[in-house]
Amino acid sequence: MALGRWMLDGFEHIRTETRWVPVAGAQMHFLKAGEGPDLILLHGLLGTAASWEPTLPSLAEYSTVYAVDALGIGDSERVPGIDVHLDAQARRVAEFMDGLGIRCADFLATSYGGAVALTLAANHPGRVRSLALHAPANPYSRICDPLVNFYLTGLGAWFAHHITSLPESMQSLALGRMYGDPSQLRDGSLAKYMKSLRVPGTVDYVLDILRAWFGDMAQLRSTLERVSQFPALLLWGDKDRAVALDSSRELQRCFERVEFALLPGAGHVPFEECPEALARLVNSFLGRTRGTGPQLVRNQACLA
Repeated sequence: MALGRWMLDGFEHIRTETRWVPVAGAQMHFLKAGEGPDLILLHGLLGTAASWEPTLPSLAEYSTVYAVDALGIGDSERVPGIDVHLDAQARRVAEFMDGLGIRCADFLATSYGGAVALTLAANHPGRVRSLALHAPANPYSRICDPLVNFYLTGLGAWFAHHITSLPESMQSLALGRMYGDPSQLRDGSLAKYMKSLRVPGTVDYVLDILRAWFGDMAQLRSTLERVSQFPALLLWGDKDRAVALDSSRELQRCFERVEFALLPGAGHVPFEECPEALARLVNSFLGRTRGTGPQLVRNQACLA
């Protein structure tokens, strides 16, 4: 803890800016920090740009970092009836880049955002330099299928619309399940998720994604045939309960140049659980793929 605090104190000079850019006729929110080659961060299904805040100072030491809120969540505008399919999500990321004059970027993406990044790489290959993917949603992981199916029922939709009115202890229990050690829930984390979900239209947006889930995963399976040329880093917490660790084996086969790093003790939100370790692995990977930057020690374990 003392070492982590010392590292964060060293980054106090890095300023994070809050900005918006027009995308698809609406305002897309993002956080920007640092200087250097462009690095775009894509959050998970219920996550937001704010989810990445613990990692931003370290990542911004070597990159110009853009943590994006997808249209429909976080501090971005809600657009009723917006197309939520993966190809549309990827197209909006490309439009976000156009709005900022970014031709090509490295990507760090988690969970559902990882599926968006893979789709972007397949459909718009000129926009992607490399992919650092934490437990990306993928067609080889089926452990969350029962939960998706639940939210596709009337009862599930009702529950989703009432989750923000549940007692905080129950909300914490649900978020804690995403941690490798639920007792280590980061202060303020729950409030960020609930703030986003309370904005009218957010839950409907998430439910629309779940309604498209199985079709999108089937489409992603064929999409993966077109991403082999990208340098890739796959990251996984060894206690992830949301995206199966075993599915990483199939994903590794999709790339010609791929590294795999295991995060011991972490669950599905390492950007909150172990942000310094996550940033260190990503910075080291980017340093190698860019041919410059820090050559940091990696804590990794490859799956056979």
